[in-house]
Amino acid sequence: MRVLFLTHRLPYAPNRGDRVRAFHILRILATQMAVDLVSLVHDADEESEAGQMRRSGVTVTTARVSRVRNLARATPALLTSRPLTHVLLSAPQLKAALRDIVGRTPPDLVLAYCSGMARFALEPPLRGCPFVLDMVDVDSCKWEALAKKAAAPQRWIYAREARQLARFEAVATDRAARTLVVNERERAALAALAPGRSLDVVPNGVDVRGLRPSTAPVDVPNVVFCGVMNYAPNAQAIEWFVHAAWPAVKARHPSARLSVVGSDPGAGLQALARQDPSILLTGRVPDVRPYLWNAAVSVAPIMTARGIQNKVIEAIAAGLPCVVTTAVMEGLPGDARGACRVADTGAAFAAALNELLALTPAARRALAEQVDLSHLDWDVTLSVLPGLLKSAVTTGSRER
Repeated sequence: MRVLFLTHRLPYAPNRGDRVRAFHILRILATQMAVDLVSLVHDADEESEAGQMRRSGVTVTTARVSRVRNLARATPALLTSRPLTHVLLSAPQLKAALRDIVGRTPPDLVLAYCSGMARFALEPPLRGCPFVLDMVDVDSCKWEALAKKAAAPQRWIYAREARQLARFEAVATDRAARTLVVNERERAALAALAPGRSLDVVPNGVDVRGLRPSTAPVDVPNVVFCGVMNYAPNAQAIEWFVHAAWPAVKARHPSARLSVVGSDPGAGLQALARQDPSILLTGRVPDVRPYLWNAAVSVAPIMTARGIQNKVIEAIAAGLPCVVTTAVMEGLPGDARGACRVADTGAAFAAALNELLALTPAARRALAEQVDLSHLDWDVTLSVLPGLLKSAVTTGSRER
């Protein structure tokens, strides 16, 4: 069986949430079937990583997204019904690459990763090929939530994107042989858009063995947040946290340090770090584990959260209790919640952190280790995927 896997980012290095899931999907599928990966890439650094994927035995084709070109096309697109997601995730050479692949090695199945790539499965040359959509998160719900918090004109643009993307998600779900989501919250959201369609929950996982700490917990009041920092909900979360909660934490624990581990922190965060030497912005790092293992507590103060926040279950696997918002908690697997405290205000966040930082290192580690994450290992959570894809080839996609 041959699968054509379409991704909006190259699944390597697996250093951000969307890449991590795609990386493990690719890893598992490649052991059981032939996989052709076609991925958008957004800069030269990302494109240079394609060789790592090819060494795993997967054929890799990349198409470079032109940010300037796509931004220029975004404004006139506002007058159409086309989602801006599709305008911004566009590469001129992609269609030609797909035609070449289909002509040379026709796929038995197309697996489209996220709604941004699903449109290519519905258009020539892939139209008519059985198609599975891994929605991961229902992106239209994310834009709807962002619209409620944004000021004009972003509020109007985000609300428009929520409407247009929701219409497309309903069509794509109706036409896919199978549609996958990461948890019950996302299934309920998608079922409201596409009632009557069968939706499969295939959860995110965690590298349990790789993240397990091999040393004793640290006896320092270090707090960590991991996430790509040019993603607005992450940046907004940390800026809010630094203003609303961090001063009260430092007042109680003067030696406390906050490590913000992730690429591309913006000007606002950089200014905060210059003003406060207790804040470390790492930028891109090759491995987040040393920062997790050198922390006492992890935070996820994200107010707009969809799907499963991998950063939280990774922190738990690394031996850390976490303080999270309600929006984050609602997406977590039930048993992972035992290692988390919930807070939605600055005062509540500071109080929860201070309570955890006052514990002994062993007591904090014990909070995390009481959670059994073995069933969330990627090999377990994705074990059903090959069977789902094989059944989709038999079922086929609906008429387009």
